Amino acid sequence: MDAVRTIERGTSLAAKISTALRRDLVGGVFRPGDRLPSESALTREYSVSRTVVREAIAILRADGLVEARKGAGVFALPVRQEKDEPFKDLTTERISSVIELLELRTVFEVESAGLAASRRSATQIEAILDAHNRIGECLAQGSPTRDSDFDLHFKIAEATQNRRFPEFLRLIRSGIIPRGELQGAEPGSRPKDYNLHLQEEHARIVDAIIEGDAEGAREQMRIHLRGSLERYKVLLRSKTAHAEDKG
Repeated sequence: MDAVRTIERGTSLAAKISTALRRDLVGGVFRPGDRLPSESALTREYSVSRTVVREAIAILRADGLVEARKGAGVFALPVRQEKDEPFKDLTTERISSVIELLELRTVFEVESAGLAASRRSATQIEAILDAHNRIGECLAQGSPTRDSDFDLHFKIAEATQNRRFPEFLRLIRSGIIPRGELQGAEPGSRPKDYNLHLQEEHARIVDAIIEGDAEGAREQMRIHLRGSLERYKVLLRSKTAHAEDKG
C-alpha cells in the first residue's frame, strides 16, 4: 500500500497516519486481535519520527480502536459502531479550531486551578511539581514539551478531586497543546512564539496551588491561557490578511 498516497493533505502528520490506520482497522485490513506494524516499521513506512507514530497510536487508543500490550505491541480491537461523540470533529490543524478550544479551556482550567489549590493533597503537590520539573528538563534539552505540558495540566485537573476534570482533558487531549505545524515548524515542535516564558508562567500557577491560594491560581492560569489565545488570534488575522492579499 502507498501509505503517503492514502492520506489527505492539510492535517498534521500524526492525524494523517491515524486516519490511514483507522481506515485499515474499520475496513478489516486489521481484524480484532491482529498486531499492527511495529513502531519502527511505521516510522519507515511513513518517513516520520517515533514521536509522530506514538501520537498517531495515542489517537487510535483514545478512540478505542487499538490497545497497547506491554512488551507485545499494539493490537486491533473490535470496531465499535460510530457515535456522534463530543469533539469528534475537533480539527486542531485549523487556527480557528485552536482558538475555539482555548476559549473553552480558559473557562474550564481556570476553575480547575482554583479547585486544585483548595483541595490538593501532599502527594498531588509532589506529582504537580514533578510534572513541572519535567517540562524544565525538556526545555533545557531542546526536546518537545507536548507530553510533559499536557501532563502538568492533567495533574492539576486530578488535584481538583473531581474525576470529571481529568476525564475532560483526556477528551480534548489531541488539541490541548498548540502545534508548531500551524506556523510551519517541524511536527511535534512548539510554535515559535508559544509561551516564550512557559516555565515561568507554569511556576506561578504551581506556586499558587502549593500555597493554597485559589484566587491566585485562577488568575495565573487565566493569564497563561489568555496569552496563548491572543497569540493565535494574531496569527489568524495575519493569515487571513495574507490570503486576502493573494486573492
